Amino acid sequence: MKNAIALILVCAFGVTTSAVDIVRSVENDLDYDKNGKLAKHNLLFPVGSHGCGPTKLGMVYGYESHAVAAEALSAIFPGTSEGDCVAVCLERGTDKSVAHAAMPQRRWLGEGDFIDWFKNNCSRMEVCLMNYHSRKTPLKLFWISSTGEKEFQQEIPFGYDGTQCFSSYVGHRFEVDDGETGELLEQIRVEFITTKAIGISPPSADPEMYDFEQEIKNTLHNEWRRHNRVKRTFSPLGFKKGRLPDDLFASMGAFYYNNRHHKVREEWTGNGVFVNWWEINCTFIQIPWEQKYRWQERLRLLVEAWAGLPVEQTVMYGLRQYEHGARLLTHVDREATHAVSLIVNVAQGNLTEPWPVEVNDHGDRLHEVVMEPGDVVYYESAKCLHGRNRPLMGQHAYYTNLFTHYRPVGDPKWYEKPNHEGVPDPVIDVEGECRLEKVLVQTLEASSKTSSKKLGVAEAVKCDDSRLGSHVSPSLFKVSSAEDLIEWWQMTSPLDESLGNKETATSGQDEL
Repeated sequence: MKNAIALILVCAFGVTTSAVDIVRSVENDLDYDKNGKLAKHNLLFPVGSHGCGPTKLGMVYGYESHAVAAEALSAIFPGTSEGDCVAVCLERGTDKSVAHAAMPQRRWLGEGDFIDWFKNNCSRMEVCLMNYHSRKTPLKLFWISSTGEKEFQQEIPFGYDGTQCFSSYVGHRFEVDDGETGELLEQIRVEFITTKAIGISPPSADPEMYDFEQEIKNTLHNEWRRHNRVKRTFSPLGFKKGRLPDDLFASMGAFYYNNRHHKVREEWTGNGVFVNWWEINCTFIQIPWEQKYRWQERLRLLVEAWAGLPVEQTVMYGLRQYEHGARLLTHVDREATHAVSLIVNVAQGNLTEPWPVEVNDHGDRLHEVVMEPGDVVYYESAKCLHGRNRPLMGQHAYYTNLFTHYRPVGDPKWYEKPNHEGVPDPVIDVEGECRLEKVLVQTLEASSKTSSKKLGVAEAVKCDDSRLGSHVSPSLFKVSSAEDLIEWWQMTSPLDESLGNKETATSGQDEL
């Protein structure tokens, strides 16, 4: 296949007339689909770059090629001018709001061979395949040449642990066959960075084998003990809300959007009761290995800036998608690998009410942080209890998160050490109190023809001690024992026992 790759890539080049020869506005002159996402991959370069590498390339399958000027030039190529020999590849599926942004490897700064850069950073796409078709026999993957010949590539063992990732190029074709019968199961044309399952992921363990009420109580007692074992801290409260850089959010959002129909049921057998898998199917989109590494390295820099010391990557997990009725039991994470962590909200929609992440600070006070797509929450995940006990509400609601975890470099027993020098004191004791106060808020009322703003009254938490920040729970709940964790789980349990949504959780509905 390797020899054929270069031939197909070169033969794919050819000038194609685009609807807009010069892009002056990112918002108005690029081609978007009905959901406001880039409809194709785009290769862009400054207008006036005559004789430059990008101007000679023309069009590759799946790509549109444009010169940019005016507002688009300053947005996509800040600090450059017309005629500069630079280029950028924008991913199909990127949201209009961040369509100007691209990860560093997708930017060519005029150094080195342009064709090699384009081939390796724009046309090359990572593909991950999972086998949920046969436990008995691995599936067989074949590459299909331009003449239709099949060339065997590799076997795909069963399940999540058998995921096989490889690199290919836009436009390349593959077939997946049953390893025993040779039956054709799937035909794949590479269009974007892809993760895809062949077959249907099985359900988790039989719910009839569990006493879930007792399991939850036992788990919360254990999580309270684990939370108290860790004494080392990294920040005043143990968490902080932040925001992704545009290019990283663009990359994550495009990957999710392009693969949103490829989600599978998450494997929860033997993993406890932290997610209510027996009521709601929690779904999952595997992140390709190279993509995962790039994201984790970028996120590591954000975590280091927050934690105030060098950290090393340990685990990245996701994308996990929660749906209507999902709950996440209060817990802490593994001590050896989860010292400082990030929750990234990649996408959400159709919620009828906010679904905050609940974090208990170093004084065991409950905070509730509402996130929007592109928001991050830094948190000390082995120390600070956290969860989402209230059920996610909204028919066809979805809430898609990525989780990534780090620890101090070379220090798997970090939790046995004292705080490093310069760490802010944890906020344990506070001055004054917190209370609910009536505040005026501005709301938007919409009718079929018009919308208008009006003032309303809402309750907000006001604390005398400003160190507590702006996310203190309106419940003013404080935990002092495992029994309090159980009480909170019971308090937030839905009154409507029909929230179970297992029939629709993997229905593949369009979330956007």
